[in-house]
Amino acid sequence: MKYTPVIGLEVHVELKTKSKMFCRCSADYFGKKPNTHTCPVCLGLPGALPVPNKKAIEWCIMLGYALNCEIPPFSRFDRKNYFYPDLPKGYQISQYDQPFAVDGEVFIKQEPNSQNKEKKIDVRRVHMEEDTGKLIHEGDLTLIDFNRSGVPLVEIVTEPDFVNPFEVTEYLKSLKQIVRYLGISNADMEKGEMRLEPNISLRKEGEKRPSYKVEVKNINSFKFVERAIEFELARQREILDKGETPVQETRGFIEKTQSTVSQRIKEEASDYRYFPEPDIPPFRWTDEQRNNWKTEVKNLLEEARKNSPKEKANFYVGLGVSNASGASISASKYRTQVFEAVIKENILPKEQLGKFGNFLANKPEEKIDQNLVPNLTKQLINQFKSSTTTADIDDKELDKAIELVLRENETAVSDYKRGKENAIMFLVGQVMHNFPQKIDASKVKASLLAKIK
Repeated sequence: MKYTPVIGLEVHVELKTKSKMFCRCSADYFGKKPNTHTCPVCLGLPGALPVPNKKAIEWCIMLGYALNCEIPPFSRFDRKNYFYPDLPKGYQISQYDQPFAVDGEVFIKQEPNSQNKEKKIDVRRVHMEEDTGKLIHEGDLTLIDFNRSGVPLVEIVTEPDFVNPFEVTEYLKSLKQIVRYLGISNADMEKGEMRLEPNISLRKEGEKRPSYKVEVKNINSFKFVERAIEFELARQREILDKGETPVQETRGFIEKTQSTVSQRIKEEASDYRYFPEPDIPPFRWTDEQRNNWKTEVKNLLEEARKNSPKEKANFYVGLGVSNASGASISASKYRTQVFEAVIKENILPKEQLGKFGNFLANKPEEKIDQNLVPNLTKQLINQFKSSTTTADIDDKELDKAIELVLRENETAVSDYKRGKENAIMFLVGQVMHNFPQKIDASKVKASLLAKIK
């Protein structure tokens, strides 16, 4: 039987505000001494009252605009009730049916080799909530660090519009770039600042909607979310082929085995007993307020769109950079700053910009201060010039090396003659290995082609 994957995504993004969502404690918790950034509010002590973080709400709305969402005139916080050791109050302040942003959309590349074919992913909602504490398991003991408790989180929920891991990764790359360019989060996945939770199911042929869904919690890399989806689709297909229905549950991803394991039966919304947060009044946005917000964020959004990775990548490709290198540069603030400094200052001739861009795309990612860009740019330019300096070689020596390589690699020669273009680059590399100094690859390629033909 044929099955169609039905995949939705919930993504949690930590905002980089100075203070937590409902108190004045520092939100900079990573690597700090446990339980030092706490107060009665984020510890859930009796009588402590929450005060919403204005900046966090503004950033949530700004993200909503960036995702082409509608901003409803009425919003409120709700209590999401459940028990877990890292939730000191016994409930989480979140949003249920009146979020800050709804009905957005993001366009992604639909196929791996497609340049223009795009697919629309509907964003159901963008809402605010507070983060929980962190559990640290040591042997038979479980320790709790409440430094993270109360840190502002934005949750972005899509409709189940994805049908394969590639589409999921494309969307996540786009989302990560948006929050970084807006400056509302670093989205550092190793630090847990961006967590991924796919909802995965398979629809039978002729079926409108699957009767179940499986959620995989707290994945922290694009590679792992792909592996989790691939594993789940295979696991669920095997169950359906037996005539059974997969259990609707929450599962965890195990990095070592690249598999998922059952954690608990998946809760319904009613299990959380949502009700309006009584300690925080609802928010009523007037048309004037929303217009003022639009005006306030307009420049930021226009700048973000103008500097979107896609637009930048297209611009870089126009300068002679390869498609892959253009995407790599535009996805990195570090590489973007360096490359645009080179363009702005006319440090290199235009005909060398493409080669420099390809060179830069292979340099490691760095976290840098804007003031350091000039010095780093000079260093990289010097490295680039050194890497492109080629030695003159005698034509007879080159011919001798080429004849040797052609004799020793008859299979590669045959592959090239049968239409495998990549084979010629393999032969170029083999010839260049015969010379201790760097030589001109284009000259080697031209000589090889002349010999083969």
